[in-house]
Amino acid sequence: MKPNRRGRLSRSAEFERVYRQGRSSANRHLVLYTFPNPAVQRPRLGLSVSRKVGGAVERNRVKRLLREAFDQAQEGLSGGHDLVVVARPEVKDLAEREGLAGVDAALSELLDKSGLRSSASA
Repeated sequence: MKPNRRGRLSRSAEFERVYRQGRSSANRHLVLYTFPNPAVQRPRLGLSVSRKVGGAVERNRVKRLLREAFDQAQEGLSGGHDLVVVARPEVKDLAEREGLAGVDAALSELLDKSGLRSSASA
């Protein structure tokens, strides 16, 4: 199933609102910003992967893995939130070492920390 693009943040104003008014939690690999948005049924994801992570190939791989991990985690998430995931440079090594499993674990840790995941799916 191809992910629908409506489940993503795309405008810089949307990112700004999440950064400025949202809450954040972080681990060694990622920073997760969350902001409640009652206008959406399912959580929307925005990604920020800077050049500090690596060249275009590495950045695109990290983004693909993050989207895949988010798609897997989305079932257990409470709706009505905008999320922005900021990749730290260490995530490149994690992606090379552990692939999707490592990125998924790092993202899951932050989703649990932020309280977005219902306890039944954790």
